[in-house]
Order: sequence, then structure tokens, then C-alpha cells
Amino acid sequence: MDTSRRDFLKIGAAAGASVLAGVLKGAVETAAPAGGGAASLPVPDGAEFEGMAGAYAALVTPYRPDGSINEEMIERLVEFGLANGLRGFYLTGSTGEGFLLSEEERVRVYERAAKAARGRARLIAHVGCLSTGEAVRLARRAAKAGVDWVSSVAPVYFGQNFDAAFAHYKAIAGATDLPFMIYSVGAQVVPDRDVRFFEIPNVKGMKYTGYAYWTVKQLRRRLPKPAIFFAGADEQELCAFAYGDTFSGCIGTTDNMIPAHHAKICALAAEGRFAEAAPLMDDVVRFVELVVGAPNASWWKSAMRYIGLDCGPARSPAGQHMTEADYQAFAAKIEALGFMKRDSANA
Repeated sequence: MDTSRRDFLKIGAAAGASVLAGVLKGAVETAAPAGGGAASLPVPDGAEFEGMAGAYAALVTPYRPDGSINEEMIERLVEFGLANGLRGFYLTGSTGEGFLLSEEERVRVYERAAKAARGRARLIAHVGCLSTGEAVRLARRAAKAGVDWVSSVAPVYFGQNFDAAFAHYKAIAGATDLPFMIYSVGAQVVPDRDVRFFEIPNVKGMKYTGYAYWTVKQLRRRLPKPAIFFAGADEQELCAFAYGDTFSGCIGTTDNMIPAHHAKICALAAEGRFAEAAPLMDDVVRFVELVVGAPNASWWKSAMRYIGLDCGPARSPAGQHMTEADYQAFAAKIEALGFMKRDSANA
């Protein structure tokens, strides 16, 4: 996770806590529809968008003690998410440590997730790489593995300008027949400029991890074709849904650990029941402040261990070593939040 993303999270967590603190305190039981609230959240016309609305986990990549990919755990993560109302999974993105995985490791994640999902979930494969050629090759392999969408961040380190990004996206999107989703993280959306991305035939959506939702709404109004948008800042998703016709769901880190919260928030927002969603959003805000806002990605991996799905630590430099004492102290903080239980995924 880059510095700008961490700053966004810390600012958003503080802002969200200020707004939501004291609103409908206490846990609530909702009669939210199953499946992440797909009934009423906006879904564009087109077969590629059917069944897309709702909550998605930006899937963590699990490791064995020797550092290799824990493919069996991928299946458990998928089952846990689906059992708690998730619509799908975003694979090898920022939370999934995509840039810290080899090409072969990323392909194994795609293949195992597809095997586990068995058509029950939408799978979006992030294929962003340092070079366009690598991303193109990975997109083709992701399609072969059985994912539903391909996605990528803009150019990293090199080529950080619009023309380079346009060429980068055009090459990746054109590598397969699958729909392509732009991953905008920590970047400003400029509607009159960014509408040009959607001139690329397969570009049909955006995962927006930022807080300027009005710029996304402006962009959507300028589009020459149907497209779908997802909110990527966990701690602000309810704000995004307040725009009504703009965001079809959320894709985030904490959807791995508290998927039922996000599925219910989507469902309640779909029905306009924002007051009932507010205390759930307050839980998410407090959890984000504790887990995702931390500078050590091994913390959110530790949160997975807390719920009974041990995914190992995060890889360096994203994650740093945590001792058993560190973990127990961290687990005590999670428990103090009051809405999570140890080993809940194994209940």
C-alpha cells in the first residue's frame, strides 16, 4: 500500500468517526437481502454487468510458513466471503500484494479462485505490472484461468502521464475479450480528460479508491457507453452510495475480515435505509482505523488470523515482522472493538 493510500485511509477514518460517532449506537440486526444488495444498486445494461452489484473483497493473498502461496486457503477465503454475502473478489490488487508476487504466483491465485468460485462469484483479476508487456501477458493468462474481468492500475514509476496511461490501458484491455476495469487509487479523476479512457472498447468500469465522488459522478455523466463503478475506500463506501446512481458496490480490504458488514451496508443502501447502515459503517470506520490505516500490512494479515483464517504475514516491504507478543496485543485491540470474535470464520 502506497503512502498516499495510507494517508487517505487515516484522514477518512478520522472524518468518518467524527460524522458517525453517536449515530444509532450499538449493534443492529438487519433483514438485509442476501448477496450484497444487488437488487437496487445501479447496474448498467449489458450482459457483462449482470450480477455485479454488491460487496467484493480485495482478496488477501495467503502464504504458507515457507512463504509459498497457500492455495487451499484461497478456497477457504472464497467460501467464507460467499457465505457472508460477498458478490465477488478482486484478485492480486494492492491488498493481494500483486506487485510482490511473481507472474506464476498471480496466475495460481486466479486459477485457484476460479476453481473455488465455480461460477458463484464475479472474479476481477488485477494484472498491473511495471511493464505493459508483462501486464498484457498476465491479462491473457488471467482470462485463460477463468476470471470475469481484467483490471489494472495506471503505469507505475515510469510513464506517469495521460498519454502513457492511455496506451497502457489500451494494450491491456485489448489483450482479451473480457471487460476491463480501471483501478484508480490515490489519483485525481479529471472527468473531461478521463472520459477518453472509455473510448477504449473493452474499458467498461472503474474501481475508484478516493473520496472525490462528485468527480466520478461527473465522469459517469460524460461516458459514451454503459460502465460500472465501485467504491474502493472501505471507510467511505456509505458516502459513495448516497450518490444513488453512481456506485454499484464496494471493493475493499476489510471485506475479507468483516464481509457481512459490507454486504449488509450494500443491501441497506440499495433500499435507501441509510440510518440502519450507519452503525455498521461506524464499525467499519473503527476497524479501518485500527487495521488498514497501519503502516504495516502484516496487521491486516493478523486480522485474518484473528478470525481463524491464517494467511501468514505480508511480504516485505509491505509487511514487517510481528512477534507473537505483537499479535496478541493487536488481537486484544480487535477484541476491544466489540463486534468481532476470535475464530469466527470457523464457527
